[in-house]
Formats: sequence, structure tokens, C-alpha cells
Amino acid sequence: MPGLTLSPVNEGVVAVHLSSGEPVGHLKRIGGIWKFKAMGYEGGSLVPGGGPLTHQHNQCFTTLDPVHISASLLSK
Repeated sequence: MPGLTLSPVNEGVVAVHLSSGEPVGHLKRIGGIWKFKAMGYEGGSLVPGGGPLTHQHNQCFTTLDPVHISASLLSK
């Protein structure tokens, strides 16, 4: 299964994309923990907490390990 791509936006935000390039959310550093914030689009409008990984919204990670994050977000 192809993994996710993580792209730094700034020191506290990392964009998360499917292997197809579709954006599916961001990881935000909150209190030293990386929290996944799902997003999607409906009719051209951004839907916070939506999209294909909506069921993983607010999942937390201690490190930015792309392999671990991909496995965790894509497993459910």
C-alpha cells in the first residue's frame, strides 16, 4: 500500500497528502504532540475534519515518522 507524503509548511505544521497528491490534512504540533487534522473538499469548499481520512481526525503522534504515520492513518 502506498504511503502518505509529509511536507513541512512551517515549524508547527506539516501537510499530509495521499500518494496521488491529494491533500488529506495537516499535522499540527500542539503542546509537543503532532495532531492530525483531517480535511476534505465538497463542491470546491474546504471541509475541516472531512475527507477520506475523517475517521482519523485528531489522532496523535509523538514523532514525524512517515512510515508510522502512514501505517496508522491508512490502517483503519
